Amino acid sequence: MLNTVIDLAKKAGLATLEFYTEDVDIISKEDNSPLTKADLASHHIIVEGLKKLTPSIPIISEESGVPDYDIRKQWQKFWMVDPLDGTKEFIKRNDEFTVNIALIEDGVPILGVVYAPALDLLYYGKKGLGSFKKSIESDVIQLDSKAFKKPGKARIVVSRSHGNDSTAKKLDSIGIKVTEEVPSGSSIKFCLVAEGKADIYPRLGPTMEWDTAAADAVYRYSLKNGIKPSPLIYNKENLLNPYFILGLDENIDMGIF
Repeated sequence: MLNTVIDLAKKAGLATLEFYTEDVDIISKEDNSPLTKADLASHHIIVEGLKKLTPSIPIISEESGVPDYDIRKQWQKFWMVDPLDGTKEFIKRNDEFTVNIALIEDGVPILGVVYAPALDLLYYGKKGLGSFKKSIESDVIQLDSKAFKKPGKARIVVSRSHGNDSTAKKLDSIGIKVTEEVPSGSSIKFCLVAEGKADIYPRLGPTMEWDTAAADAVYRYSLKNGIKPSPLIYNKENLLNPYFILGLDENIDMGIF
C-alpha cells in the first residue's frame, strides 16, 4: 500500500507542475484561502487513485466537502488529503509546496506521504516501519532524531507566509530559548523537525487537519526505537487544529499562550 500511495503522490505532484510556470488563475474559497487549477488536478488524481486502492475507506480532501461528524465519528479509518499544501508558496513560486496523503486510524495518522514536486523531495512515515527521506542528493535514508526536552536552547521552524515576532518571547516564558529560526513553507516544516534540521515547530496560528496529518506521521515515526509524542489528534468534530508545539518530548497545555 505504501509504495502505491507514494506513486500516487508523485503523479499528483507532477500534475501540479504542469501549471507551475503559467500565470496562476486564483479562486478565493469561502475562507478566503486561495485555490488554483493545480489544487484541483492533484485532488482528482489522488481521490480517484485512493478509491481504486481502498474502495471501502472514506476520504477527506481539502478540496471536497467534509461529511457531518455524526457520519465521520463512526469511521475507524479514513484518508486525509491535502492535494496542494502551501498554495501561497505555489503562487509565489518558491518551490516549497507539497502533496500530502495520510491514513488515519482511531484519530492517529498511521501512514503519511509528503511530496514536494518542485524540489523532487519525498518524505514518508509508517507506523511500525519508521520515517524516511528521499531527495535528489541522496538515496532513501531513515530518519532518526530525538525529541526536544525543555528547558533548553532550540532551533525553531518559522513559516515563510505566517510570521509571528512574539513567538520567541512566548517560548522563552516556558523555558525555550530560541537560538535560530529556520524558515520553511507548507508541511516541510514538520519534516525539518523530523529529520533533525530544527528542534521544534511552534504553530501559534490556525491549521486544518489536512494541513498536518501526513507530515505528522513522518514526525511521529522519525525515531528508530519508539514513537514521538504529537499534540495533534484527527477526525475531531471541528477539523481546525489547536495551536501546538511540535518536537517536544511532552505535550504541553497550550492554554498558557
